[in-house]
Amino acid sequence: MKRLSQEKMNILELLWKKENPLDLREIARETGLKVRSTNMHLLSLRKAGYVSLSESGYYALTDLGKDALGFPKVDSELAKKILSKTSIEKAFHFYVWISEPLGISSDSLVDLCEKIKSIDLKSIEFHTSRGDFDLWVHYLGDVELAKRLRLIRESDLSGEILREELYRVIKSRCDELQRLVSY
Repeated sequence: MKRLSQEKMNILELLWKKENPLDLREIARETGLKVRSTNMHLLSLRKAGYVSLSESGYYALTDLGKDALGFPKVDSELAKKILSKTSIEKAFHFYVWISEPLGISSDSLVDLCEKIKSIDLKSIEFHTSRGDFDLWVHYLGDVELAKRLRLIRESDLSGEILREELYRVIKSRCDELQRLVSY
C-alpha cells in the first residue's frame, strides 16, 4: 500500500472520528484546507477506494480507508470473537477506586454496554480516566472501538454526558458487530 500524505491521512481520520458522512465544505473547514485542495485529495482518495461519495455529495470512509488508518478488517469471525463471553477471570470488574470494587462485572461487550447505562458514575469516571475500558476492549480484539474509547477519555467528559457518550459508542459498535455476525 502506498504511503498517503498527511493531508489525506487527516481527511481519513476526520471521516472516521465524525462517524457520519461529510460534504466537501465540511471536510475543508474541519481540516483547515482550501476547498480546491480538499477536492483534489478526495478525488485521489476515491480513486484509491479509501472513501466513497454518495449521490447527495457526502463522503464516507470505506473499509480500505479504515485499513489505511491501521484498523484491522472485522469479518464475521472476528465480530463473533469480540462479542463472545469471557471467563469471570477475564471479565471487566467495576471499581469506584483502586481498592473499592463494586462486586459487579461484565463478561462481554454487550454486557458492558448494558451495565454502562446504570453503573455508578464514580465507577465510569474512574475507569475512563485510567483507560480501563479501552484496554479491556482492545483485549477483546476490537482495536477500532478501543481507539474510540480512548478519544472519549481524552475529551475529558464527565458525569451523565460521559455515560451517554460511552453508551452511544459501545452500543453503535455492538450493533455493527451483530450485523456482521448475522451475515
